[in-house]
Amino acid sequence: MRMCMRKASPHILLSYLAIFFLFFVVVANGGDFNYKEALTKSIIFFEAQRSGKLPSTRRLGWRGDSALDDGKLANVNLVGGYYDAGDNVKFGFPMAFTVTTLSWAAIFYQEELRSSEELQNLQDAIKWGTDYFLKAASRKNRLYVQVGDAVEDHECWIRPENMETRRSVLVVDEKSPASEIAAETSAAMASSSLVFKASDHPYSRSLLNKAKMLFDFAVTFKGSYGGECPFYCSYSGYNDELLWAATWLYIATRRPKYLQYIEEESTSENVKEFSWDLKYAGAQILLSKMQLYFKGLKSMEKFKNQADSFVCSVLPDSLSRNVYITPGGMIHIRDGGNSQYVTGTALLLSIYSDLLAQFNQNVTCNNQQFYPTHLMAFAKQQMDYLLGENPEGRSYMVGFGKNPPTQAHHRGSSVPKLPENYSVDCGMSFVYWFLKNEPNPNLLTGAIVGGPDRNDAFLDRRSQSSMTEPSTYINSLAVGVLAKLAAAHPL
Repeated sequence: MRMCMRKASPHILLSYLAIFFLFFVVVANGGDFNYKEALTKSIIFFEAQRSGKLPSTRRLGWRGDSALDDGKLANVNLVGGYYDAGDNVKFGFPMAFTVTTLSWAAIFYQEELRSSEELQNLQDAIKWGTDYFLKAASRKNRLYVQVGDAVEDHECWIRPENMETRRSVLVVDEKSPASEIAAETSAAMASSSLVFKASDHPYSRSLLNKAKMLFDFAVTFKGSYGGECPFYCSYSGYNDELLWAATWLYIATRRPKYLQYIEEESTSENVKEFSWDLKYAGAQILLSKMQLYFKGLKSMEKFKNQADSFVCSVLPDSLSRNVYITPGGMIHIRDGGNSQYVTGTALLLSIYSDLLAQFNQNVTCNNQQFYPTHLMAFAKQQMDYLLGENPEGRSYMVGFGKNPPTQAHHRGSSVPKLPENYSVDCGMSFVYWFLKNEPNPNLLTGAIVGGPDRNDAFLDRRSQSSMTEPSTYINSLAVGVLAKLAAAHPL
């Protein structure tokens, strides 16, 4: 659940210099990792999260078919898609954000992914999500947004292949709208349509048509949706998703109606995070390219300024910084999946550094000048922290690097393979598998877990969900940066 932000304490000269020194020591002394291996494994993780009928080409032998009757209670086929994290529920909101950010990586770092021989694997991961969304958005002004009873699911610790909990279905429509989810799903379909435009034009067209339909639904029937609370409550409202979706639709179509929406109807704010709930910074960086390309385009100027504001808010040596950075150098926004803010910041700084370099631009924070190389250095340092350059001297990616997590908070990984007709005792399942202080029997390859606390402390225990639970959107935000680092730092 999203919690209140913590504000950084006022900068005094001594603490500022300490953080400034720490940042450059870490960047200067931090060794390069095998980023290609990290990239490969980060994409394999999505195969662990797949729901439905799995292909024979799957790379994780401990995963099997699951939830093959999803949607049956609503007389609709909702088989497929992704489980969001360590449970067995399919939440549409974070799943859509996962697909959008994977697509962004596939578009922006296509050549880097191709050179690492991971482009096809990433496209397969995206298509697993978009195939599901084509089913979930099969009718106009209706979107299926969740499969599985989250309360019941969290009362049973069992792998998805053996789950017996109720697979209830949640839907939004004209009478119960959900602009956040509809718009995010529109963004996912619009961005992914660009991924498949060259290789499968009919499929790309189908995705784009759904994106347009979902955006119209989100705008025409405005309303926030609380049905995924307390697990995915959108505290930021729907305006960020509407701007995000309109931006992707304009990029995909170049239709004036979407540019007009961005210029005349959208809302945008200065922010200091990019996450499944808050998309403003992503849209601002996408729109900054238009301002940089069409010099003097006044309508895009505010988005460029807001993108710069995001940078100024997160760089450790910026006098405008207003996020907390741990003693070891990690951005910490809030406990509970904090790694998503680390990978999210890294992705935005990586992409923005490339855009600024392309147009020979810098970022000004008050009277300070920051160059594209500076943004990328901090993006690299954040990823290096997760891969092992941290006070604990350990990796936070399962199956990678030194002393990686062994007790990920994840049902499929922590429960051994069981007979197909195994009778589930939900009450005892926690005794059998959750509370065991032993490594998970199934390696959750490539999963980036929630990560350490604001003091850089980490406890590798399954029960510490805020630290050891992975999620699809932590990894989706990491893929693009890892692709760039793999190309820039080959071993």
